[in-house]
Amino acid sequence: MPILKLDHINLRTTQLNTMVEWYSRVLGLRVGDRPNFPFPGAWLYAGDTIAVHLIGIEGAAGAGSERELKLEHFAFSATGLAEFENRLQSMGVPSQRTELRPIDLVQINLWDPDGNHLHVDFSGEM
Repeated sequence: MPILKLDHINLRTTQLNTMVEWYSRVLGLRVGDRPNFPFPGAWLYAGDTIAVHLIGIEGAAGAGSERELKLEHFAFSATGLAEFENRLQSMGVPSQRTELRPIDLVQINLWDPDGNHLHVDFSGEM
């Protein structure tokens, strides 16, 4: 059984509404259906695919310990590099562009309001 793709990422946050707004505004994800769990949260969709689970918590946002995940980054694939860069610039969202010429890939690195590192990858748009 080969792994085919990443299904979703699950992030704990102390600022649920801010994170929902950021992922919606900056990445264009939309809030969608979520089971009625006994804790606050949101599921964010890319098209019809669930991409990000957010869980609202109190206290520390989960900086990591020996029992908690220490996430370095996660990534999305996308198209429309120029439009995305213009969107980020018009919103004043800081980003860092990395060009991986041997594989014809441009990565736009971002950090969400909780400081999580993610990048959006554009293949063949160099």
